[in-house]
Amino acid sequence: MHKKVSITWLSKPEDHDYAAALSYLNLLFNERTSAMYVGRLKRSPVRAVKSKDIFRASGLPLLGVSNSHVIKDKQKILSNKKLSPVLLVRSPEGAKVIIADGYHRVCAVYYYDEDAVIPCQIV
Repeated sequence: MHKKVSITWLSKPEDHDYAAALSYLNLLFNERTSAMYVGRLKRSPVRAVKSKDIFRASGLPLLGVSNSHVIKDKQKILSNKKLSPVLLVRSPEGAKVIIADGYHRVCAVYYYDEDAVIPCQIV
């Protein structure tokens, strides 16, 4: 881990984050179900979740620091630019969390602090 840095966040996700989430969820679910999840995400409150818990719940690997999207988000962090909250969907089976949007942001944050609190919307 590197030294802790100050990570700043927007108060709510940007519109394009919901579009990205819909695009990804359409690969996992039919269009109606995907749209339902995104609609619920838009109405859900933003809450705080530790980055390490998001990884544990998702089962996804930590992307390497050489990933271009992770690099871009690390640069935003170092420039003190606000990141967008992450969009999470509980899998229908309930055993995992799907990172519908924000995987690269979670990886970039984890690089600096695995205990960092990440604002999320989760349904």
